[in-house]
Parts: sequence; structure tokens; C-alpha cells
Amino acid sequence: MKEKITGAEALMRSLEAEGVDVLFGYPGGAIMPTYDALYDHRTTLHHILVRHEQGAAHAAQGYARVSGRVGVAIATSGPGAMNTITGIADAMIDSTPLVVICGQVGAAMLGTDAFQEVDVISVTQPISKWAFQIRKAEDVAWAVSRAFYIARSGRPGPVVLDFTKNAQTGMVDYEPARVDYIRSYKPVPVPTDDVIRQAAELINQSQRPLVLVGQGVELGNAREELCRFIEKANMPAGCTMLGLSALPSGHRLNMGMLGMHGNLAPNVMTNRCDLIIAVGMRFDDRVTGNLDTYARQAKVIHFDIDPSEINKNVRADVAVVGDCKQTLVRVTELLAEQKHTEWVDGFKPYRQEEEQKVILPAIQPSEGPLLMGEIVRRVSEATHDSAIMVTDVGQNQLFGCRYFRFSQGRSIVTSGGCGTMGFGLPAAIGATFGAPERTVCLFVGDGGLQMTIQELGTIMEQGAPVKIILLNNNFLGNVRQWQYMFFNKRYSFTPMLNPDYEGICRSYGIPSRTVTERAELDEAIRQMLDTPGPFLLQCGVKEEDNVLPMTPPGANVDEMLMEIK
Repeated sequence: MKEKITGAEALMRSLEAEGVDVLFGYPGGAIMPTYDALYDHRTTLHHILVRHEQGAAHAAQGYARVSGRVGVAIATSGPGAMNTITGIADAMIDSTPLVVICGQVGAAMLGTDAFQEVDVISVTQPISKWAFQIRKAEDVAWAVSRAFYIARSGRPGPVVLDFTKNAQTGMVDYEPARVDYIRSYKPVPVPTDDVIRQAAELINQSQRPLVLVGQGVELGNAREELCRFIEKANMPAGCTMLGLSALPSGHRLNMGMLGMHGNLAPNVMTNRCDLIIAVGMRFDDRVTGNLDTYARQAKVIHFDIDPSEINKNVRADVAVVGDCKQTLVRVTELLAEQKHTEWVDGFKPYRQEEEQKVILPAIQPSEGPLLMGEIVRRVSEATHDSAIMVTDVGQNQLFGCRYFRFSQGRSIVTSGGCGTMGFGLPAAIGATFGAPERTVCLFVGDGGLQMTIQELGTIMEQGAPVKIILLNNNFLGNVRQWQYMFFNKRYSFTPMLNPDYEGICRSYGIPSRTVTERAELDEAIRQMLDTPGPFLLQCGVKEEDNVLPMTPPGANVDEMLMEIK
């Protein structure tokens, strides 16, 4: 005999059936029946009370990115739902699996401009994989199962469930649902043998191949398959920002980060290779620079699970559409073992040039104020390159990605495509719940920290062991750099008047320390890492430090500035 329960209770049981154990949310009127049901499931569904709904979405992103599971955020209707929008959009462009559950007014009141009513479905459809309004309790189990299936399958992404109040309170004869098939939705295409053969033949014929490693390798759990692929044919590789931990930083074929603030060698060699092999990346404009001159001399093989990415920005000669964990293996089996010695050695002069002109001055300065690059590298070394690096957006993100080193997968959490300031602090909180056994280090600027600084309250309540490294330059640093370079040093509203961050931390019961002297840095980092629970290390850094190299906007990918005059 089926059990008759409320729609809200059906939601709880459906979440448990999907293996959910952590939720990030904030209660309110239209979602209150759900929170009442959650009260009886506190031992199985650990709810993290954030201080703002945007924090719930970003925390769920951080959780998903490091765990590989679907992150869940809950908010009420109207303003609560709207506060999750930035996180939903961010998750969509960065392929992060989320299920966002929003309260909504009763179905009978839809379209009446009722209190806290917003048309959530119309707002979120363009920025989600699926948005569905649950109007009756009978649809809860099916909708939840379908939501999780869509969020995690194929190219992951966010799903929105708009949960009307009557559907939460209505009664239903509950029966678990399991959705694992949707007509017309083919999440994992399978390439033909002919396509696999064509890809292998192009690689075997290539004299100067270059592999571009994207986050799709991480999402497909294909790190080992990637290594075997590049090692068999001895192919050098560059990584996108979100793909940085997909290939160990110390791997002999890892030539560094691609893109506007990436490393010199892979960017220069992009326009000298004869074959581009893109794996799980989307040819973002920050990676390609001027598309009219991007790798015009090279043929292109594009591995991707999402057919819509093929030929979107860069035309592919061979498109291998499918799960890279499977397709890489199939192509690798057909590869001839090669050396490409001269080609691989050709990267060395550019790596040495960047080392002397940019990297060593950034991480081993002899005098002057603390630099962001040296702080990032010292933290990485102190954690034996095994920590999860979370960043906000701006110079903290760029220095973090350039100088942190990675030895494990799923170790970078940053807002790539959307570039969301305020992402870092809540995402780091989520990461501590997604990978509680690992050290989570957040690099954040004074601008980004203040955008979601209220989440220090979540850290206080949960004891979330986030190690916060505040790189304080009293500026909106990345905007200031562009003003310096392209707007005649007119610093229009980028200087920041900052509060007493240590005082704020004291009020939240979070240990903190400020360091401005190089001689104190190592000991301060050790104190941060040795202190149980959260810690904020504020580093007073050079105000007008600039991230280099840099490909100016609109320039060719290989036209990188090594200095700013």
C-alpha cells in the first residue's frame, strides 16, 4: 500500500533517493512547507544555512566541482529565487551540475502579481539545462528524478525546480521515481569507428601536435585516459583555466596555461603547431584571442560531449562527439608511439624567457612590497601542491591560476566563463563539504570578499575550515590594471577604502592575522594551515602589481606582452 504524504515530504524522500546529503539554502514564506518537512530529515539531509541566497548557489557549485556530485540549493520565491540567478548562470557556462529548488506562490495565484511572485521559469530557462514548475504534489518524485538526471548527465549544468506552495502542501500517494531516459535527449553521443579512425590518422600524420586540455576532462573523470593519450604520442599540452588540475602541473608534457594571462610557450606554439587537439574545451575568446588569426595553419580535432560546441568558434576538421573517458581510449588504441622531440624541445626557449622575465620576479622578488604571485606559490608549496584552490575573480584569480600548482584532480574552483566577483567565499564553503578530507585555500581580493562577506557568518556557524588568503591591494586590481594599460591610468572608482578585516573576523570568531613583511610570510602561512578550522590571512600586497604575460584584447593569441611600460 502506498503511503500518503505531502509534496514537501515527497521532496525530502526524493532527494534522499538521489543520494543527496548536503543542502545549501535560506528559508522564506513560499518555501516554508519544505523547510518544515526538512526539520524531520536533519539527520540525513545536512542543511547549511547561508546568509544570502547567492551564497547558496555558489556554495552548491563549490560542493559539486570538488565532489563530482550534484549540488543542491534551496530558496524561497521572488527575491529569494532571483538571488540565485547569478549562481545559475555561472553554473551553466561552467558546466556545473546543480539543482536549484525555489518556492513559488500557489498555482491558483500564478500570474496575479501575488506577494513575492516572480516568473522564475521564464527568467531561468535561458540559463539552465531545464526549468520546470511543479504545480501538483503528484509530480514531485518524477520532477526531482528528472532534474538530477538532466543536471548530471552529458554536459552537466543547472536545473531549476519552481515549487508552488500548493504542491508542497498537497497530499500524494508517494512512490519513488527513477528517470534515466528522456526521448529526444541524448546526453552521451557515441562517435562512429570512422570518426575515431580519422582522428587517429590526423594525429599519426602530425609533426607538431598540441593538445588543449579543458574542464571536460575533469567532468568526464578522464585524467588517466588523457595522460595515456598524450604520453603515447608524446604530445605537448596546454590547459584552460578550468582545466588546470586535469593534468598534473609537474607532468613533463604540461606546457602551462592557455589564454590571455596564460603561459607564453603554449600561446606562441598555438600559431605554430600543425594540429590542434581540443579535449573538453570550448575555444573561449580568452583562450583564442583574435579568431581571424587563431591557429590558421593547423588542422583541428575537437573532442567534446556537447555537439553545440562543435564549429561554434573554431571549425573542426574532425569532431569526436562523445564522452572523452571513452573516446580518448578508442583513439589512443590507434595511435603510433612517437617522440616529436624537436617539437617538444621548441617550447623550452619560451618557457625559459617567461621564467626569467615574469615568473621569477613574481615569485622570488628581492625587495619591495609583498607580491600576489609569491604568496600564491608559498601557499601551494606549504600544502605540498595538494590543496584545493578556490579563487574569487580578478587579479587574485589570475595570479592564483598562474602560480598555484596541482597534483590531484578536481582541485580548482573558480568562476571561469561568467567571471563572478563574490563567487569565492561561498564556493570555498561548499568545497569544504564536498571534499572534507582536503585543505581548501581561498585566494580573494578585497573587492570580491566584500561582495559576499556575510558568508563569514556561515563559516562561523558551520566551522567550515576555509583558509582565506586575502590579497589586499586597496584596489579593484584587475580593473585598475586595464585602466593603467588602456585608459591612460585614469583610476575611475577602483581605489578601495577597506574595513578592519581582522576586527570583522573577531566578531565572527574566526582567527586571523595580517602580514606585510616578506620575512613573516612563511610563518604566517604555517600558522594558518596549522590552525584547526577557518582562518583569514590578510596579506598587504603591492598596490599596482600587474598580471603578466598578457594578450591584449583583440590581439593575436601569440602577441603576448611580457612587460607593461
